[in-house]
Amino acid sequence: MHGWIILDKPLGLGSTQGVSAVKRALREGGYGPKKKDMPKVGHGGTLDPLATGVLPIAIGEATKLAGRMLDSDKVYDFTCRFGVQTDTLDLEGREIAASDVRPTLAQVEAALPRFTGPIDQVPPAYSALKVDGARAYDLARAGRTWCWRRGL
Repeated sequence: MHGWIILDKPLGLGSTQGVSAVKRALREGGYGPKKKDMPKVGHGGTLDPLATGVLPIAIGEATKLAGRMLDSDKVYDFTCRFGVQTDTLDLEGREIAASDVRPTLAQVEAALPRFTGPIDQVPPAYSALKVDGARAYDLARAGRTWCWRRGL
């Protein structure tokens, strides 16, 4: 079996869990009752458990193309909440600051060009970036700090 499954990844499911679910379904469907008979399964991009959306899952020979998915252009839609800052910069974090000030539509539109095209971005501690083989968000949740330039 070779091809792609386009998973509409729900909130709370990690990319690895999505791949595991596909492997389990293949095994239960009779594809590869033994590990050596099981087709390879991989994904075309890591999505944090808090992210929802398209997660391409490659099966068999399609796994050879998964790396190209990682290097291709992507488009992200997001929802943000103004007036609250959390210690993790996401919904799971503890609120550390609040404000009643809200930007106007004109202020938001004026700021958007700074986020168009190539930009330098410092990954937050709670990101899917790998640091010494571990996900940064796992290290941060375990209380370990790291610098994206210097590692742990």
